Amino acid sequence: MKQSELLTVLANARQAGIYHLPPSGQAAVREAAQAAGLACFEVSFADSERIDTVLTRLGYDLDFPEWYGRNLDALKDCLTDFSWRQAAGYVLIICRAEVLLAEDPAAFAVLNEVFAAAIAEWREQDFPMWVFYDLRAEGLATLPALT
Repeated sequence: MKQSELLTVLANARQAGIYHLPPSGQAAVREAAQAAGLACFEVSFADSERIDTVLTRLGYDLDFPEWYGRNLDALKDCLTDFSWRQAAGYVLIICRAEVLLAEDPAAFAVLNEVFAAAIAEWREQDFPMWVFYDLRAEGLATLPALT
């Protein structure tokens, strides 16, 4: 896919969601996000087999404000109010989530429910928010533009 086509896809809030992103597509997504004015965050869940560790990692890597409480409610609040990092939209590239998925699949599912709720709120405001995982998991489609 051409960079201009990927840029158009990423800028479209209606298509935004949670997807599998092959490692071969990560650089292209980063470049397209930057070109579209989207804030792009990369987070590694390596050594994060518990949700509390994941929540701490997200707060640190997404530079959440001091009031972030490292719980799911606070995560949703921060994901739906990026006032400290205003952009035309948001992209999260999450690597190494297979540990959390294997150790606590229920927590992985709940985390994705929070991501989906934040994506839906941004979509209502016509702002794209994307979450990409480098793993294949049930319920994660590959963005057709990247296959």
